[in-house]
Amino acid sequence: MKAGSEDQKDWQMANILVVDDEMGIRELLSEILSDEGHVVEMAENAQQAREMRIAGTPDLVLLDIWMPDTDGVTLLKEWQRDGLLTMPVIMMSGHATIDTAVEATRIGALNFLEKPIALQKLLKAVQQGLSRGQEVARPQPTYFTRPAAPHDASPAPHIAASPVAGSAVMQPAIAPTAAPQTEPQRFNLSFDLPLREARDAFERAYFEHHLAREGGSMTRVAEKTGLERTHLYRKLKQLGVEPSKLGKKNL
Repeated sequence: MKAGSEDQKDWQMANILVVDDEMGIRELLSEILSDEGHVVEMAENAQQAREMRIAGTPDLVLLDIWMPDTDGVTLLKEWQRDGLLTMPVIMMSGHATIDTAVEATRIGALNFLEKPIALQKLLKAVQQGLSRGQEVARPQPTYFTRPAAPHDASPAPHIAASPVAGSAVMQPAIAPTAAPQTEPQRFNLSFDLPLREARDAFERAYFEHHLAREGGSMTRVAEKTGLERTHLYRKLKQLGVEPSKLGKKNL
């Protein structure tokens, strides 16, 4: 996972299934989401999507409505009927009517994106979907704390509610672990280099540092460095920096 809080880690590094019959759209969405640190699987039709869903539960599905064999709304109904609609699903279409979007939402789709999909809308919808998935998948347990005895320096154990009525299970309290401190990176730059090479070397180290700290998230690196995402993409490509590899190094 990436650096940061547990919640950030969970929605940053997610398994996302993209279902769309257009290769260009699948590859574009895969590239964008991979740059954000996610693991992306692709299906070009409903049958492939069925097989991937049976093989495992993705954290999020981006599902196209109009596909040649089985349309996305029909597939959504199948998953809902068979109890497989346990993950957030975001529908996509360039030709769907409002009625179609409403029907998909009624069945269980979390959101609807109209093609061509704006980058910021995509990232916002994905983040909201993953956050919603966390809330559903992780109910918080209830704990009851026994007061510590006077002059008792040891931490009081927690009593966790047991499924058996009238019983309780004693669990030792675990002190929160402090977040590990990240050691500052040392960067050696030779002043004997030509100015252009020295500048490129510095910029490469600068962006690699921020990408590693932010787990490869292009959105947060753009915010940190004050660059537009499109400018940031061009700059990293020019410098030969690969965000996805740097994100994986920080897992």
